[in-house]
Amino acid sequence: MTSTGDQHTRVSDLKNAVDAFNTARDWGQFHSPKNLAMSIAIEAAELMELFQWVNNDRAAVIATTGARRDQVAEELADVLIYCLTLANQLNLDVSTLVLHKLNANSSRYPVGQVNGDGPTPQP
Repeated sequence: MTSTGDQHTRVSDLKNAVDAFNTARDWGQFHSPKNLAMSIAIEAAELMELFQWVNNDRAAVIATTGARRDQVAEELADVLIYCLTLANQLNLDVSTLVLHKLNANSSRYPVGQVNGDGPTPQP
C-alpha cells in the first residue's frame, strides 16, 4: 500500500492492508480478541515509555522533533495496527464506532460546561 496521507486513505484501505499483511504471515491464528487487547496495551505502554520521567514541555519536544519523534510514530503505528486488527477480527466498523462514541461523549461532556476543565463526566 502506498502512503497517500490521511486526506486520501480510507479506514477500510488501512484495515485491508493490515489484514493482507497478517494473512500473508498466517498470523490470524494468534489474533484472538484477548491477545489483541493485550498487544494494544503492550504497545501503548511502549509509547508511554518514550515520555516516561520527562515533564510536559520535554514530552512535547520528544513528540515533535528528532529521532524520538520517529519512535513515537512507530509505537503509535503499532497501537493503531493492533486496533485495526482487532476491529477486523470482531467485524467492527471503525468509522461508525468512533463517530458513535464522539456523539455519546458530546452529551457526556457538553461544550458549555467542560471547556478547559478536562474530561470529568458531568452528572
